[in-house]
Amino acid sequence: MDQTVFDILTWLFVIPGGLLLIIGGVGMITMRDVFARMHPAGVIDTLGAELILVGLMFQSGLSIVTIKLALILAFLFFTSPTATHALARACLSAGVTPKVDEEKSTALSRGGRS
Repeated sequence: MDQTVFDILTWLFVIPGGLLLIIGGVGMITMRDVFARMHPAGVIDTLGAELILVGLMFQSGLSIVTIKLALILAFLFFTSPTATHALARACLSAGVTPKVDEEKSTALSRGGRS
């Protein structure tokens, strides 16, 4: 009975994490520029991978493996947003500009919605 509860908790975290990884991977392929692609990349690193790690922590029980997984989780939690921010700053300093949809930007500048 006790292992069944941990198995259910594991799958409650692993399945959404895997779905987020798939959706984020598709998002990275379909987005139009590097700035738009950074968002799905951040979601993959921060939320998708961390959900899978939490699920693996439930599966491993209370052991040294759980501590190692928690350290990996903390490392991802702090380094992923920092790396995404550094990538955006590097792109901006290299002269890469975000692509703007001209139709929407002119409508917004006139005060209308599109």
